[in-house]
Amino acid sequence: MISKLAVRCVLFVFAAVVLAALAGCEAAPQKSDAELGLNPQEARGRRIYDARCAECHYAYSTRNLRGPSLNGLFKKQYMTSGIPANDERVIDIIEMGRAKMPGFQNKLTVNQIADLMSYLHTL
Repeated sequence: MISKLAVRCVLFVFAAVVLAALAGCEAAPQKSDAELGLNPQEARGRRIYDARCAECHYAYSTRNLRGPSLNGLFKKQYMTSGIPANDERVIDIIEMGRAKMPGFQNKLTVNQIADLMSYLHTL
């Protein structure tokens, strides 16, 4: 006879495997810089994005994470907040922050922000 504890353990492992499989379905394999056709500046911006932005913003999905998706950011006239989607406004948000987003003015150099902006234009 199988004990209740053994049944619970099997169910727990099964649930963990199912959840892991479902979570894996969410993220597509990451493409290389070359596959995305990124130039060196855009590739540097992508590294900054991965290190500083990807935790809260999806780049290649229209779904929101903790913050709004940045997919197609500059293909729209306005961001989801209603703010114009232009370089000046996006740089202001990156530097000063907005709502729950911290500012990065003291964490990123001018060149890093330029690289990041170059990458954001590819999304």
